[in-house]
Amino acid sequence: MVSNQKTIFMPTLESRLRAAVWGQFIGDAAALGAHWIYDLDELATRFPYGIQGFEEPHAGHYHAGKQSGDQTHYGDAALLLLESLAACGSEFRERDFEMRIASYFGSEVCKSYVDSTTRRMLEDSRKSPKQFQVSAQDDQPATISRLAPLVVAYHQRPTEELLSAVRQLTLVVQSHPLALGCASAHAVLLEHLLNGSDFPQAFEMTRKSPHVSCDGSDYFEFAHMLRGLDVITATGRFGQSCGLSQSFPSALHAGLLHHQDFTKGILQTVRAGGDCAARAAMLGAWMGAIHGMEGIPQEWLDRLRCKSRITLSLNQVLKTQSTLANF
Repeated sequence: MVSNQKTIFMPTLESRLRAAVWGQFIGDAAALGAHWIYDLDELATRFPYGIQGFEEPHAGHYHAGKQSGDQTHYGDAALLLLESLAACGSEFRERDFEMRIASYFGSEVCKSYVDSTTRRMLEDSRKSPKQFQVSAQDDQPATISRLAPLVVAYHQRPTEELLSAVRQLTLVVQSHPLALGCASAHAVLLEHLLNGSDFPQAFEMTRKSPHVSCDGSDYFEFAHMLRGLDVITATGRFGQSCGLSQSFPSALHAGLLHHQDFTKGILQTVRAGGDCAARAAMLGAWMGAIHGMEGIPQEWLDRLRCKSRITLSLNQVLKTQSTLANF
């Protein structure tokens, strides 16, 4: 007798760890050309054949001068974090990361957009060069959009150790309670996914986690409440802007609806406009952790212009992590 039952594929832990990092970079790069365009009619005019991912920025755009496959400023900072972790034995070192941020974004030849969060950090660093964690009261997705490499590096360590590192990372550029709370919630959700939970299970466990603030838990509730709406409509309800009170529940909602399809999930949130790069980076990390490398389109991987740098540093982080786990 032939069984009609489908075989459920479960990616290996290493595959999920790798894909969480790659997914974050892919989500960010896929949104490059459409990023920070809030008017959906303008999006339709600029991209008459529809947004297919990896569009090149138009002249006058925030990321003008970058090419298809480049990262936004979110992805550029995430790569600096990944390289810092690789250089520091998979440990987060505030001073090392801060110096990399200051050197890259403070350079006169930097081609990446410098957002208000980073600009404030650079200004404070110049005033107090011996002090790190001179962070701004800022509720933007600067930290949450770069978090996957840190969660992967600290995977299977005690939760308190992971969340302490998440807090340290956040405080390098942000001290707003919302930034700290959403970063913790994102990390807890990603950990559950890396441990093999599906998205609805991880979503519910994170919502109830003692490590998630009341505000963070509310964003899960809001995302669940609007699950009957499509991503574009729901994102419009939450708000397309950068603020985490808008971008975080919007990303969670897109995850609830499209966690089974990596490509569709990314494209739907990019097509919703606004700060789509931050949402797509979060979503890419979550869906990468679910599907593993097998669920990420090879074509999209190959389009990343910083692919070799990611490969080198990610291999080093995972190698160090594996060595530490054997002790």
